[in-house]
Amino acid sequence: MNLKIALLQLLPGDSLEKQFQIGKAACETAKAMDADIALFPEMWSDGYAIPQDETVIKDLSIAADNDFIQKFSRLAARLQMAVGITFLERHDPKPLNSMILFDRKGKEILHYSKVHTCAFDLEKMLSPGEDFFVADLDIGRGIVKVGSMICFDREFPESARILMLKGAELILAPNACPMEINRLAALRARAYENMIAIATCNYPEGQPDCNGRSTVFDGVAWLRDEPGSRDMCILEALGKEGIYVADIDLDLLREYRANEVMGNKYRHPEKYEMLITL
Repeated sequence: MNLKIALLQLLPGDSLEKQFQIGKAACETAKAMDADIALFPEMWSDGYAIPQDETVIKDLSIAADNDFIQKFSRLAARLQMAVGITFLERHDPKPLNSMILFDRKGKEILHYSKVHTCAFDLEKMLSPGEDFFVADLDIGRGIVKVGSMICFDREFPESARILMLKGAELILAPNACPMEINRLAALRARAYENMIAIATCNYPEGQPDCNGRSTVFDGVAWLRDEPGSRDMCILEALGKEGIYVADIDLDLLREYRANEVMGNKYRHPEKYEMLITL
C-alpha cells in the first residue's frame, strides 16, 4: 500500500477567511494530484503570527469548533481526503499551537498541541501541549497509524520515540522556521532511529524566517537485497511556494520495521531511569 501526502508549502493571507480560501484551493489541487493527506504549515489560521500582547493573542486565537476549522472538516469529507489543519487554539491560561487531522470522511481523528513550545522566544505567549497521540487513519485502501510533532518538537528525540512506541508509522510535522542542514539532519535522525516516516511542511520563502524545503523521510535506511544505505529523503521541496507530493511505500516501510534493528528492538528502558527522573 502506498500513501500520497501533499505538503502545502503556502504563503498565508491576511485574514481567517483568506486563509480558508487559500487553503481550500490548495486542498483541491492536492486532491487532483491524488493525495491521501494534505498537510498545512504550522499555525496556518494566522500565518504563525504570535502577538506579544495577551489581549491581542487571545482575540486572534480560535476554538477547535470554530467554523474555520469545521469548514476544513467538511472539505475533507467532500474531497474524500485527509486534511491536517493547524491553528492558534483558544485555551486558558494561554493559547495552544495545535493541529487537527480530519480523515477522508471529515471525522476528527487526531488533535495535537505542540509540547515543546519555543518558550525562549515568541512562543512564551503559548501553553505547551500535554501529550503525544497516535490515531488510525483510514485512507480507503487500509489503515495508517499517524502521530504528530510540531517544529521544535523535532529537536527532542523523545517526541518521535514516544510516537514510535505508541505505534506510529507516520509523523505529520507542521513547521515554521528556516530548514537548514542541522534541522534537516534532526528529522533524518528521528526517521532513522525509529524506522518511521516523517512529513514536514514549512512556509516558503517570502514568509519571515522561513525558506521552504519541506521534506518527507520515509524511514527506510537500507534494503536487504541491496548493498550500502539509501537516502531516506524521498522529497525535499524547493524554497518557492507550491504543493509538493510524496509517495510513501508503506509496504516497504512495514517490511523494514519487521526485520531491522532500530526502533524498539534492542532498547534497554530499564537503564534509562535518569530520563524520567530529571
